[in-house]
Amino acid sequence: MGPEATATFAEALFHGPAPDGGLYIPAAAPRFDPAAIARTSHSFADTALRCALALLGGEIPEHLLEEVVAEALDFPVPLVPIDDDLHVLELFHGPTSAFKDVGARFMAALMDRLDPDPGRPRLVLVATSGDTGGAVAHAFAGRPRFHVVVLFPERGVTAEQRRLFTTLGGNVTAVAVQDSFDGCQALAKAAFGSGEAERLGLTSANSINVGRLMPQAFYYVDAVRQGAWDHSCVFSVPSGNLGNLTGGLIAAMAGLPVERLVASLNANDIFLRHLATGSAARQPTLRTLSSAMDVGDPSNLERLSALTGMRTAELRRWIWSAAFDDETTIAAMARCHREHGYLIDPHGAVGLLGAWAYRRDGEATSSARAPAVVLATADPAKLPEVVESATGVRPTPSSAIARALDREERALRLHGDLTALLELLDEVAGGRMVVT
Repeated sequence: MGPEATATFAEALFHGPAPDGGLYIPAAAPRFDPAAIARTSHSFADTALRCALALLGGEIPEHLLEEVVAEALDFPVPLVPIDDDLHVLELFHGPTSAFKDVGARFMAALMDRLDPDPGRPRLVLVATSGDTGGAVAHAFAGRPRFHVVVLFPERGVTAEQRRLFTTLGGNVTAVAVQDSFDGCQALAKAAFGSGEAERLGLTSANSINVGRLMPQAFYYVDAVRQGAWDHSCVFSVPSGNLGNLTGGLIAAMAGLPVERLVASLNANDIFLRHLATGSAARQPTLRTLSSAMDVGDPSNLERLSALTGMRTAELRRWIWSAAFDDETTIAAMARCHREHGYLIDPHGAVGLLGAWAYRRDGEATSSARAPAVVLATADPAKLPEVVESATGVRPTPSSAIARALDREERALRLHGDLTALLELLDEVAGGRMVVT
């Protein structure tokens, strides 16, 4: 994104992608003191509000941010110790049992309050590889000015993930696309780049939207608060589209005491190859057990590169990476349960593998072993068959998942065709679409 595409935060919130097709990033490095916030906060909501005020208070009134945090972030993100200096940050206690509830709910609450044209209906278009669809759908459900269209790969998400957005109805339309997540994402981007986007009132809710990106820095700060660490720690981040990792980089570059961010990948390892070579060609998306990370062309790679001055060496200074196959992931889930009595889903297991690999093979910058935090991004009950096959224990579904499993699904089907998508969006925007 060039300097000509600068915008206020509120403008970027409703644009989604920048006018030139790139992604918005802060115009200058965020200036706030996350370490001080971690030392003085008393809860996740307190941490989130202080971070929001520091990052966005220059543009958004304090009372609005207080309302948004109170409404959106009313659930805990507990730091759970599972071994000496090894912790899991459970980010799945929101209404759809996934970390994306943090960004999606914060973004939806902001959009409801900051719309420069509050009388205009808005059409939210989102592509999902598993958890984004449910989080965004729930975040906007019941907000009458917003219609939500969720594009998902027809064979790429579990029933538990899918039903969280295909059973809502109302202002939520689910669309099964006969393609991979990357195909869904490309289709959504093409819609935003079309001449119809402005007329339709189209806005994005993927992690390409800066409104979803910024709050992902909050829980890194809160992990340090809960750990009461004034020295460096390591965050291992299960990574697909790289938005979660970008939130961590924003916090680290602002001064959070982070020794290294570990980008833990499945077989879709384009980011690992990018770190090694400075460039990596897009690859076909491979289906894995950690399906929400099945991304062959991660959108937020351009943000990570821009934040580090387009210098691969600088990116490597902040981020270390490793990739793992499904067999190794299953073994990690079994080991975690056997040795620690802790059930973890395959995405979190990839994060565990990254933390273990970094301790074994990474180049630590501190003399003592830093505490490691694995981001657990989804409730194990969202992928119960995989967890049960690895551990012999079937996880108990959350109340939200249990309710969704009992409701009837409703979804449309679509080939990867932009014309057909635009026609569908026009029907939804006009209130003429009925899903059966």
